[in-house]
Amino acid sequence: MQRLYRKRIVLGVGGGIAAYKSAELVRRLRDQGAEVRVVMTQGGREFITPLTLQALSGHPVHLDLLDPAAEAAMGHIELARWADLVLIAPATADVMARLAQGVANDLLTTLVLATDAQVALAPAMNQAMWRDPATQANAELLRGRGLRFFGPAAGSQACGDVGPGRMLEAEELAQRAADCFQFLSLTGRHVLITAGPTQENIDPVRYITNHSSGKMGFALAEAAAEAGARVTLVTGPVHLPTPDRVSRVDVVSARDMLAACEAAMPADLLIAAAAVADYRPEVVAAQKLKKDPTKGDGLLLQLVRNPDILATLAQRADRPFSVGFAAETENLLEYASRKLKDKNLDLIVANDVANPSIGFNSEENAITVIDRELHETAFAQTSKGKIARQLIAFIADRLNQH
Repeated sequence: MQRLYRKRIVLGVGGGIAAYKSAELVRRLRDQGAEVRVVMTQGGREFITPLTLQALSGHPVHLDLLDPAAEAAMGHIELARWADLVLIAPATADVMARLAQGVANDLLTTLVLATDAQVALAPAMNQAMWRDPATQANAELLRGRGLRFFGPAAGSQACGDVGPGRMLEAEELAQRAADCFQFLSLTGRHVLITAGPTQENIDPVRYITNHSSGKMGFALAEAAAEAGARVTLVTGPVHLPTPDRVSRVDVVSARDMLAACEAAMPADLLIAAAAVADYRPEVVAAQKLKKDPTKGDGLLLQLVRNPDILATLAQRADRPFSVGFAAETENLLEYASRKLKDKNLDLIVANDVANPSIGFNSEENAITVIDRELHETAFAQTSKGKIARQLIAFIADRLNQH
């Protein structure tokens, strides 16, 4: 059930005896990597305590629609936007009736009306209540609106009756929840991405850097997360917002970036999109360097080579599938092919940064991907976001064949 990995599930708990199964359901969902937030109706609190579900979910339970503290943190609109799936288990006859009529008189029903996420119901009630024409009409109306129904099952009930109306067991509900999601190309994979420039200090106020904006690396991180991956983004100094569901590590120098990448290992896939400084000053001045009139108009800096982050990671015993970037101003494909071989890469992405429409700080890109057999695949110029999604799909296909 890797399809639940990093999915966001709001679990609604209605007021029925089957609420005791909700505790096990939270555990099952979290075991499969889902993040769970629980919303309880007033009736649900009569059957199981919020404290139990808070302990199992790892988050405070959401109880009241008009809770100033909740609205200041994660109120109904934020929860509605946050969710990938709203699963109501147990879904009582009362909850179904209110949803069918569009009633929004508590947090759970308001949340359902406000969300664009998938909504699924796990009915749980007496067999006569389930068979009642009003309940069946409500179920048919909700199905017609696109809500999913998980169950109910048939069997003995808490009241002593036998028939349809039992809530499905937690394991089956977790599987049904997983079935709501497509298996994505990087589901369950750990992807390590480097982005942006590095800075190498000369003195406390000056440094060596480059023009990289980090936009391509951040777009790749967002696309990898969309493809189901757990993404670690190690970035040099940039002013970009962190993509949703991406773990960001900020660094400054090349040596910082290498240390952060090594700390993030192991990874299934490495995409090194950062523009790393090849050299750094051998000595960093403790104080700001002043003009020296005795030495003419020049300043001599002795530079030493920085560690090669990509080559270092690609040579590890637990090496990830390794993808590099070659940002060149001339002989693009020749230099990229040489870099592919020298650094022991699986793929290299060649980018002509001499072209201002696709170079550093631009909003668009055009690339050519070269593999170990030196086969070339060109991607036409388009936005960096679109290029990133195309490239992630291409890399994921090669990784899954690896």
